[in-house]
Amino acid sequence: MNGSSKHPPHRRDRITGVLLAGGQGSRMGGVDKGLVPLYGRPMAEWVIERLVPQVDELIISANRNGDRYAAFGYRVCVDRIGGFAGPLAGLHAALAVASHPLVATAPCDSPFLPTDLVERLHAALRAQSADLAVACTFDQAHPVFCLCRREVLPHLSAFLESGGRTIGRWHATLKVARVGFDDQESAFRNINTRAELRDLEP
Repeated sequence: MNGSSKHPPHRRDRITGVLLAGGQGSRMGGVDKGLVPLYGRPMAEWVIERLVPQVDELIISANRNGDRYAAFGYRVCVDRIGGFAGPLAGLHAALAVASHPLVATAPCDSPFLPTDLVERLHAALRAQSADLAVACTFDQAHPVFCLCRREVLPHLSAFLESGGRTIGRWHATLKVARVGFDDQESAFRNINTRAELRDLEP
């Protein structure tokens, strides 16, 4: 893999993709989930493989094992807020260094994400002039699968500085476009535990 990404066709806006790999992996015994093997390859690699063709730049948000993540060939950023503050902290760090005006996120433990994720989020963001677009299946939102405008960074900084950590609370302060992926519900399956990992592997 390398640090560049071809500009996806038929889209004028340029987008930075962010692989969210900064969590503690507490439900998997404190391991770095993005580096846990799935079918012989780190889970993060499966996500990168699907996300890179959809974006113009990729950043990896990781708070541990920076050298191993850097070996994938992309820029690695760490949270600017300490204490493993969650995915909003990862988004916050990535927004601060993103090269492009739109930023899409996907977690390291969802290796089956849709190959048209960013395209559909982008269409909704533009159509609704939203601050942020989030993927949903039926009544369930998947807030770590989102596309937002880089200009929300000051707003997110203020939210985090005030002690906010919950994605839902932050989204409630923005104009959000909900994007249905009912046709791809299984694509948002995430792997949180060793048992879930064993269920996938033969």
